[in-house]
Amino acid sequence: MGAVRTAVRRRRGVPWLVLGLWIAVLAITSPFASKLEDVQRDRAVDYLPASADSTQVAKVQERLPGGETTQMIVVYHREGGLTAADEATAADQIAEIAGAHRLTGDPVGVPSKDGSTLMYPVASNEPGTDEELRDELVNDVRDVAVGGDGLSVEVGGEGALATDAAEVYNSLDGPLLYTTVSVVALLLILIYRSPFLWLVPLFVAGMANFLSRGVAYALNQMFDTSVTGQSAGIMTILVFGAGTDYALLLVSRYREELRRIERPYEAMIAALRGCGPAVLASSGTVAAGLLCLLAADLNSSRGMGPLGTVGVLCALVAMLTLLPAVLVLLGRRVFWPLVPRYGSTPKARRSLFAAMGGSAGRRPRTVLVGGALLLGALALGALNLPGAVKQEDSFTSKPDAVAAMETLNRAYPERGTQPITVLTPADRAEATLADIRGTEGVDSAEPGRSGDGWTEISVLAKDAPQSAGETRTIEELRDTLDGSYVGGPSAEQIDLKDTNARDRTVVVPLVLVSVLLILIALLRSLVAPLILVSAVVAVWGAALGIGGLVFGPLFGFEGTDPGLGLLSFVFLVALGVDYGIFLMHRMREESLHGAEPVTAALTALRTTGGVIASAGLVLAATFAVLTSMPLVQLVELGFVIAVGVLLDTFLVRTYLVTSAAVALRRTLWWPGALSKEPEAPVPPKEPEPVAVMTR
Repeated sequence: MGAVRTAVRRRRGVPWLVLGLWIAVLAITSPFASKLEDVQRDRAVDYLPASADSTQVAKVQERLPGGETTQMIVVYHREGGLTAADEATAADQIAEIAGAHRLTGDPVGVPSKDGSTLMYPVASNEPGTDEELRDELVNDVRDVAVGGDGLSVEVGGEGALATDAAEVYNSLDGPLLYTTVSVVALLLILIYRSPFLWLVPLFVAGMANFLSRGVAYALNQMFDTSVTGQSAGIMTILVFGAGTDYALLLVSRYREELRRIERPYEAMIAALRGCGPAVLASSGTVAAGLLCLLAADLNSSRGMGPLGTVGVLCALVAMLTLLPAVLVLLGRRVFWPLVPRYGSTPKARRSLFAAMGGSAGRRPRTVLVGGALLLGALALGALNLPGAVKQEDSFTSKPDAVAAMETLNRAYPERGTQPITVLTPADRAEATLADIRGTEGVDSAEPGRSGDGWTEISVLAKDAPQSAGETRTIEELRDTLDGSYVGGPSAEQIDLKDTNARDRTVVVPLVLVSVLLILIALLRSLVAPLILVSAVVAVWGAALGIGGLVFGPLFGFEGTDPGLGLLSFVFLVALGVDYGIFLMHRMREESLHGAEPVTAALTALRTTGGVIASAGLVLAATFAVLTSMPLVQLVELGFVIAVGVLLDTFLVRTYLVTSAAVALRRTLWWPGALSKEPEAPVPPKEPEPVAVMTR
């Protein structure tokens, strides 16, 4: 009896030990978690391709005298034409700005042909690379440049656009976190139908998010990983979305075990043994897929890889350690009012997933063909996706910088209003300047600063910013100016588009191979992993197709983020395979216990369908939070992933994968041991009669 009591006390002490360790870890990481915002950078160079011309321009500009230049355009406009008083007001305000700040040259007003608009290019290297000083400069200029009585004054240009974008990114953390927590809380209350249980996974996810911020900051300090507003926001989404998914699976299995095991500690151990491998493999596929982004050339994509991985792994550790400890300490009463009693059996009811499995089981090939045709038809909508989004179209609302650019485009349709920056070796500056002025499509070119062996030349194209004509001019300059770099806002957009196309050809195969290898190791099969991966690729195509059908006609978006295809592929393949793992792992478990292939498939769907549906709803809802953000690229990414997760949850996992398993039967597990028919039991031999000797 003494040994038994000692063992019981030890078991009771383990959850308290885990809780204590988590308190210690969070105390250590607390100072770092609060510093993540301090290292978040949303400059152009933090999103640009690492090897592109525009990136080199941004880096060299930092080394020129005065550092990086903040370029703005102050736009004065009056419908019907500017008056002499308007022009005097503009001159006085520009003089006040020049007197208050160190400008790189004297601003000269450029009137429009119709006389309605006057633009003053204003540039300063006063802020250098300091984003806060840049924002202060832009806001100071806006405070001085004000209109009234029919005169509108707007401040646009690259610097103003960066300030408006930074304001949006800096405002993401709070609303994104609060909205995500609210959505997850609401769904957990509906799923668990308990006034207490929903708080536990939500609390644990919050601790995981706190830990992830501390780890992300440490990675930045040790390896200089890029942290942007986009990657930090995605990390939060992944912690709550993936973490809640793992919690749903564990809690569901724990509830099952509590009905057959009396003590919560032993029930939790059994639950971890049952679903632990699936959760580990699930998080492994997500982490492996995200780490493939390290091969991307785009800084924003490459930086998202480590941060997303940190979020998923912190969620995994929390849900496999802290969540079990808290649940065991709270005991069965945490499930009130639906407490799973020891020795009880759940009420038998005809579930939706049993009905869906039945229909898939009766006509598996028909379901497969119908589902494939539906996904293929939806994927055709991708042909309707609008072209690459322009800078002025990247906000869902219209900040001051975008309004200024629209005014400029209307008033100066015959010329460029956004400078193209050329950096050339100082000893070749004169020859380069002559070559630029002789290039077709160039309106003007003026030399600027020199230093560190480079000379900066500001070029204006004849065509409007980000038009086909300006794009041709930039490409012509890059082709003819050997040894020089061509950058600026329009060149950055070209590089973003080209680099995303390159990254897709590199990262997509890496993601597919890494996910396949993990699935093969988990499922001991080649056929089942190929089916799962093919299914999520089809879902990705269908989700993009739905985006093509709604982005322009319904949302009114003028373009598509160039990185949408790659990022949505990585997330949908990595996250979508999660649900396939949950289903297939249970299917394999049933088969190992002797169930026939069809029975194993339908039992797996019946027992995990509800959990997969709940997990899919939570994950889709967390990514759907991004659609409330004020940036087009976040709205598009959130929409495609949310739609893809819902398609994967309610069509692919329930119908198509189950139908494939029923149709293929044991071939699903080829070439593993489960693909072979079990040997028929050999009947015992009859004992040979023994002769009895008689006398």
